[in-house]
Amino acid sequence: MSDAGQVNANDLPAVRVYTQIPQGQAWLERHRGKRPVVACVLGFTETGLIPGISAAGATPDDRRYTAIADAEFLVNGVQPQPTYSLPPLHVGASPVFISRAVVEGMHLPVYLFNAGLPQPTAVPAIDLQGVPARCLSTGEAMEQATVEHLFTQGLLWGEKLAIAAAGSYVILAECVVGGTTTALAVLTGLGIAAAGKVNSSHPTCNHDQKWKLVKTGLEGTDSLSPWSLLAAVGDPMQAAVAGMAIAASRMGGVLLAGGTQMLAVYALARAIVQQSEISWQPQNIVVGTTRWVADDPTGDTVGLAQLVAVPLIATQLSFADSRFAQLRAYEQGYVKEGVGAGGCAIAAHLYQGWKNSDLLHAVESIAAKYQQKNEKT
Repeated sequence: MSDAGQVNANDLPAVRVYTQIPQGQAWLERHRGKRPVVACVLGFTETGLIPGISAAGATPDDRRYTAIADAEFLVNGVQPQPTYSLPPLHVGASPVFISRAVVEGMHLPVYLFNAGLPQPTAVPAIDLQGVPARCLSTGEAMEQATVEHLFTQGLLWGEKLAIAAAGSYVILAECVVGGTTTALAVLTGLGIAAAGKVNSSHPTCNHDQKWKLVKTGLEGTDSLSPWSLLAAVGDPMQAAVAGMAIAASRMGGVLLAGGTQMLAVYALARAIVQQSEISWQPQNIVVGTTRWVADDPTGDTVGLAQLVAVPLIATQLSFADSRFAQLRAYEQGYVKEGVGAGGCAIAAHLYQGWKNSDLLHAVESIAAKYQQKNEKT
């Protein structure tokens, strides 16, 4: 723990609003004491297999299973013999430890959605009948019919989730390896100057690598409709979550749980609404992430959120004093976010008043169980 006289990061306020501050604070007050529903949408893009593009899995082959393993852990927690073990990372631990600590500690209902995975999940998931995306550099990531189908499914399930969360809010989380690169592509295609502002699971964001892929994918594709843009350079999660956010916002609160990827989803949802003239309630939507994303010195999430014009809220959780090196790695810029970690952390504060130290204790409890299980096997 910190020495006497030093400020312990986990004694600081649990949540901070970074952009659109009055709207973000009003959203937090409106949902204080409410028990949310968690929906995690899983997808896959072959962009995630490019060497060095992501640290969410030590090798490209590991990254094929990241979303499937994270989903299993989110639902089941530590198990003696999981069907899919969490993939090894070069440094750090999966952000699903944070999400699972909150889900387990607060008994939150979890809905899993398969928007397009290479293999089926090992735990029950609602199949949206999507497909994995090709690499965005092809400019032909998905068929437009697939994109429109996923969006329609998103609208249907967004309404169902809002009904399940009546009087509260829906946390919309994601797990897509390589998803910050497809997010950059979609934001750029929507006319938002996102180059150099996005995040990654690396301690120093690989902006040049991402930008080269995006430029290649968007070549010769001026002024695309949102559907054509997603078909060219998007991933299946984006289409589904945009639909969910629009539909759920009509009935209650929506917390888009993620950083760069959810800023892209919000911008995409707004573009779809403007073009299709469908109704939504944008004041009911915020983006919620972690301090590691919001304060990432190698990106500019806050600047990006200002360009997108949406409230950005972040948990102030710190792992600086953690007894686990894999968690302390977050303070060096590794991993940062995923599987709704930031959104779940914000929910823990809103629902049961957890402080950062309470959340740290809960996450370390999960990490200790996981370590003990690995030592036995």
